[in-house]
Amino acid sequence: MNRSAVFLDEMGVGPLWRLRQGAAPAVAEEILPELPVEIAAPVPAPAPVPAPAPAPVPEPVAVAADDSTAWFDDAPAPKPARQVTDAEIAAMDWDALSAAVAKCTRCKLCQTRKGVVMGRGDRQAEWLMVASSPSRGEEREGRALGGEQGLLLDNMLKAMQVDAGKNVYITHLLKCRPLDDSGQERLPTDAESAACRPYFDRELALLQPRTIVTLGQLAAAGLIAGEKPVRGKVRWLGSASVVATFHPDRLLQDETGQAKARAWADLCLATGAHATRD
Repeated sequence: MNRSAVFLDEMGVGPLWRLRQGAAPAVAEEILPELPVEIAAPVPAPAPVPAPAPAPVPEPVAVAADDSTAWFDDAPAPKPARQVTDAEIAAMDWDALSAAVAKCTRCKLCQTRKGVVMGRGDRQAEWLMVASSPSRGEEREGRALGGEQGLLLDNMLKAMQVDAGKNVYITHLLKCRPLDDSGQERLPTDAESAACRPYFDRELALLQPRTIVTLGQLAAAGLIAGEKPVRGKVRWLGSASVVATFHPDRLLQDETGQAKARAWADLCLATGAHATRD
């Protein structure tokens, strides 16, 4: 082996091949036949998943030592509704008057009442029926002379040939139910009557009735100040004739029929006074 062959062998190249004169050039790399290769579509990389937001750390809350609601007692009281003046009431229409009565704070009855009772009926009626103050049932129902009292009153009006659904307005001098400290009904005080009177006066001015029938002694005494009511007599309040009779509740308790007979005489008197105005 010559010297060049020894060097090549030590380098791991092997023997040096030489071409013969005129021979075809050797192929440097073996050419493999091309085979069809199925290339898979590139798979997109998964979208990065956002890291979960850290849970909010709750603010420390002071825990009461027990389950009492003493904290509520320290809460500021709601601002009371402003008291409307007599002059403001005198300028109200029906809707404004009803709204003012519903949230009235003109006397202390607003602190004990369970509800107010506004008048009801035809606001252009010629007949006005007036009681003193609402009963428990009227307060609960929110309707002046409802229930059995209302049915009896409707029958009384029907006997007078008066349409209770079209030509009668029913109300109270007081719109709240007076109660004592034990929760029992009581007579209204002078201050309570004076505070509520502007509401009734406005009803009277808007209605302008021809005939007023007071229901019960308190209503008869409270309607015209300083004048003692007398049954069987026609009185006057402005241009309206006034006749006193029994409250329907009294008539419902009448087992002898005497009060009903006297009430019928009162209604006939009112009918006659009303007819003389034609």
